Amino acid sequence: MIGANGSIGQRLGKILTDCGEEVLGFICKKGQAEKLESLGVASKLADIIDTPVEECISAFDGLNAIVFSAGGAGVEYTEKIDGDGVSKMIEAAKGAGVERFILVSAFPDAWRDKDMPDSFEFYMKMKRKADVALVNSGLDWTIVRPGTLTDEAGTGQVTIGPAIEYGDVSRENVAAVIAELLGQDEILQLIIELTDGNIPVKNAVEGQRRPFK
Repeated sequence: MIGANGSIGQRLGKILTDCGEEVLGFICKKGQAEKLESLGVASKLADIIDTPVEECISAFDGLNAIVFSAGGAGVEYTEKIDGDGVSKMIEAAKGAGVERFILVSAFPDAWRDKDMPDSFEFYMKMKRKADVALVNSGLDWTIVRPGTLTDEAGTGQVTIGPAIEYGDVSRENVAAVIAELLGQDEILQLIIELTDGNIPVKNAVEGQRRPFK
């Protein structure tokens, strides 16, 4: 996982390890390892910005899938992580032969009813840049666009689809959907928008099956 120490990454790591899956989280600081290890997630130092692509390729060797949920704060880091960082990880995934890539992106309608600063529009631009890069990558990709993230306890029930009404979604529900997607080999080359809803996660995800192979 790229962004394993983040709010979605930690929740996803716990879900997967509780199911007996082996999870490797990439971190940029040694101090982040302790929390992940308490969740059963192995960790490896690899900075999105500074680690050369060749080292990332080596680090990705043997992985079945990559989940990218990292994000930067401020215009400079937004560009380097949310924009260029995704392209860099795509290159590394292809070099390591990792075909599956799940990207946590952004809902296009996010906060359109608020007077947001130019930095937010730049953030949305970088998210779009990353989406386009992944769609054109040739990988087995899935893009997840959650609504406004909350720290509410996950209900296990969501609304997902290629185009849905904008709304809130708990980080726990986002993690649950990603975990379910990792077990669905047929949900590929698909953009999924996601909010809290009334359909159990497993059923909602299975309803998105689009066989491409």
